[in-house]
Amino acid sequence: MKPGIDTLLTRHRDWLRGKRVAALTHQAAVDHCGEPSAVRLHDARDIDLVSIFGPEHGYFGTGDAGAPVRSRRHPQWAVPMHSLYGPRRRPTERLLRNVDVMICDLQDLGARPYTYVASLRYMLESCAACDVEVIVADRPIPLPWRPDGPVTEDTHTSFVAAINAPMMYAMTPGETARWLTDTLALDVRLRIARLQGFSRRRQSAVSPAPWIAPSPAILSWDAAMCYTATVFVEAIPSIYIGRRTSLSFQFIGADWIRAPELLERLRDARLPGLSFYPHRLPNPNRSARGAYLDGLRMVVSNPRAFRPITTSVTLLAALRDCYGDRLWRDRNCRPAFFDALYGTGRTREALRDGLAPRDIVTEWQSAHRRYAPARRRHLLYQP
Repeated sequence: MKPGIDTLLTRHRDWLRGKRVAALTHQAAVDHCGEPSAVRLHDARDIDLVSIFGPEHGYFGTGDAGAPVRSRRHPQWAVPMHSLYGPRRRPTERLLRNVDVMICDLQDLGARPYTYVASLRYMLESCAACDVEVIVADRPIPLPWRPDGPVTEDTHTSFVAAINAPMMYAMTPGETARWLTDTLALDVRLRIARLQGFSRRRQSAVSPAPWIAPSPAILSWDAAMCYTATVFVEAIPSIYIGRRTSLSFQFIGADWIRAPELLERLRDARLPGLSFYPHRLPNPNRSARGAYLDGLRMVVSNPRAFRPITTSVTLLAALRDCYGDRLWRDRNCRPAFFDALYGTGRTREALRDGLAPRDIVTEWQSAHRRYAPARRRHLLYQP
């Protein structure tokens, strides 16, 4: 499998010759050998790379979640690097004035709360307004098969819910750009540099390309698969999901969780494509009595069957049934941000009202049926 940047620089190099090129990208976007896309663009003698735009976490991918990133010049190239996660989230007309073509090449997760899709949308809209051509260099995502989770409600649109799609929308960046251009009726010149040798049918649980962490906590393909199953901890910080360990987003624990009890409930739920195992990690709460935290480790055994947001509501319902409303009573809990992540207030309300996970998931189905035809129309790689 070769990423879209390889396709662009071998089969479609004529798309770039004689043009002023900018790139919305980061170090995690690499070719099939692991070389960053921006390096290949900069070092090519026949390509004029005039600027780089960086998403959340910055071009170098070192910024913490939610932390502003400042604009700067590349330390070796003196090329301006414009942050789209600081005072501005969209490129201004002034920043696009000397750009003929914008290459969008981000290692995304196909997950709505992961803000790279918001940056893609805003870039498409800005380039449409400024008559700048857009090329999306496509990349694989961890779970490209089946959408999962609630669709964004109009009242809950935000930077972590910037598109009207399920929380896990199951499209590559190139497919997403096609879908956005259509659904938003954007008058933008869009080209997709497709993946080579990629098939949904053949994709497995292992990254098909060299994996570079696209953000500080997504250290592995497994973390990328599990991201939306446990991203709720960003609003419920009393739960620990293994940040700054090799199991980031794949672990769940807390000082007040009794792992055997929770394990029994989750195994009884028979979640598809997923297994849970007891696991211990160093306790990140230094004021706690125990040096270690007993919790559960998630292992995706069948990515095609795995439903991460279905898993998340099952996890939250199991915690509710075992520990009541303790999750929501914590003084650091942010219910409004939970609603922002899920793109709706109904999921949290349903959990607090005691609804079973299967009933919560059933509520999503009518919106999924409306989403499915448009998604299907813009897929580039059939199942």
